[in-house]
Amino acid sequence: MKEKEIKEFVKDHYSKIAKKEESYCSCCSGGDLTIEQAKSAGYSLEELKSIPSDAVFGLGCGNPTALAEIKEGEVILDLGSGGGIDVFLAANKVGPKGKVIGVDMTHEMVQTATANAQNGKYENVEFKLGEIEKLPLEDNSIDVIISNCVINLTTDKLIAYKEAYRVLKNGGRILVADLVTNGNIPEELIKSFQAWSDCIGGALEKQKYLDIIKKAGFKNTEMLEQHYFTEPNLDERLIGKITSIQIKAVK
Repeated sequence: MKEKEIKEFVKDHYSKIAKKEESYCSCCSGGDLTIEQAKSAGYSLEELKSIPSDAVFGLGCGNPTALAEIKEGEVILDLGSGGGIDVFLAANKVGPKGKVIGVDMTHEMVQTATANAQNGKYENVEFKLGEIEKLPLEDNSIDVIISNCVINLTTDKLIAYKEAYRVLKNGGRILVADLVTNGNIPEELIKSFQAWSDCIGGALEKQKYLDIIKKAGFKNTEMLEQHYFTEPNLDERLIGKITSIQIKAVK
């Protein structure tokens, strides 16, 4: 499998989700089921009611804004911002003196998130088209980076973390929710485009993932939460082998 082919497949998949031509999984196909999927990832009903409803796609494997200790006036970056769910939750925390920037490689997601911001009358958010391996941001410009089940989608996670390190201010922190593996997963899934777009094919073994964060330059890596990842249609060979983690680290 070539990196470019994986990226194009993933981009097409999430473009279709943004256009509501596909759902992330058959268990979260819209409406109440999407809300339930978001709640299972760690979002409260109160949080979901506080943001535009069209920002919720039932994606993600955690709630990074709940653990990032976001402060009023900070500048926040969301890697792979999708419809904007975490951007809007962070925007409610930073207030009018702060700013939240969402970066997504999918044009349709950026369009959707921008429309959500306009409809919700958010003036402290901005959505940019870009890739997490080459962020359209200046060095040392961000206080906090959040990301929700996105870095596993890239074929070069070290470059993604190095880019995150580049744009963070000294003393800045990163809070990432992601999927990792416990031991090996079937080779056919690693080679499956669909498994990549479902955040499984590109998942790394947990210690290797943590080592990449350290190699990128981050310090004080801390595991805040972890639990086995489950969903109704999860391949039975993956039961007990996929873990959802939430990690904090500092520049």
